[in-house]
Amino acid sequence: MFKGCFTASITPMTEDGEVDSDGLRRLVEFQLSQGVSGILAVGTTGESPTLDWDEHIQVIECVTKGVGEKGVSIAGTGSNCTEETLRATKCAADVGSRAILLIDPYYNGPSSLEIRREYVEPVAREFPNLEVIPYVIPGRTGTELLPEDLGILAETCPNVNCVKEATGDMENMRRTRECCGEDFAILSGDDDKTLPMISDPRIRASGVISVASNIAPGAVQQIVELAMDGKGAEAARMEAALKPLFSIITVKTPEETRYGEVICKARNPLATKTLMRILGMPSGPCRQPLGKMTRKGLGTVLDAAREVMRDNAWVLEPVAQFFNVDIESCLSDDGRWQELAYPEY
Repeated sequence: MFKGCFTASITPMTEDGEVDSDGLRRLVEFQLSQGVSGILAVGTTGESPTLDWDEHIQVIECVTKGVGEKGVSIAGTGSNCTEETLRATKCAADVGSRAILLIDPYYNGPSSLEIRREYVEPVAREFPNLEVIPYVIPGRTGTELLPEDLGILAETCPNVNCVKEATGDMENMRRTRECCGEDFAILSGDDDKTLPMISDPRIRASGVISVASNIAPGAVQQIVELAMDGKGAEAARMEAALKPLFSIITVKTPEETRYGEVICKARNPLATKTLMRILGMPSGPCRQPLGKMTRKGLGTVLDAAREVMRDNAWVLEPVAQFFNVDIESCLSDDGRWQELAYPEY
């Protein structure tokens, strides 16, 4: 089931900050038209921290119904409260989701043992017909489900067959393969790690839950398929074409303040949503406390998109066709994006 590109869908907003359900349906249609294997609703890219639970379920239902039998619908139902996660998972099951993503509990920082016993196991046992995907991303959560506990979960819970791995640590991924066995699916949580994770004989990842595929779904799916088929050189050429998009998932820029230089980090999904707005895709603003890019950050995003258009315009051609936009005009018309950056730091 977990092979290919699964898009970590953004949640489009109206200009007044409401969830844009019509825009979300169009994005789901676009993703499916490009052959992705599935879509994740309300992950971090979908701004899960700022959606209330009614909105969570609204987005999950919209994505699940849009995907139907054309792919795998994954619902982000994880939180730092097991009871809250159980309630959200029931709602996801009720609307027909096939799988759920459980991010490690953030801020309260349970141990790996506690994550296994007090969080993933209760959810997996309560919902045996749902595939449960732990999401390991210590850089966001401050805690980590270890490969050893993941291996125990794979042995004791038949519906824990996959992990979204975003540690950035290749040795940790190799240890996950050792602990979880040959039939366990490892999905990349970082676009730029996907090809090396698939190619590494001690990891053998089977796909990615991708951010960049919001904009280039077909190309990311092709990278996975080529790599899985052993066509590493072709996959590497495809990856090189997408590298500018991978590079802007998080944008870091040096900025001058009256007290000296600081590094400003625009974290996912800010840069991706900004580019989608520039390209005329359903997106809208991020919810506070996410806001806008700096002028340098916006310039970085524009430079990346222009590089893709200059060297590999085919990457963005599906966006142009599906959303009926002129990409060149979008990237040259400052009227489309001058309000997307703060005027000063």
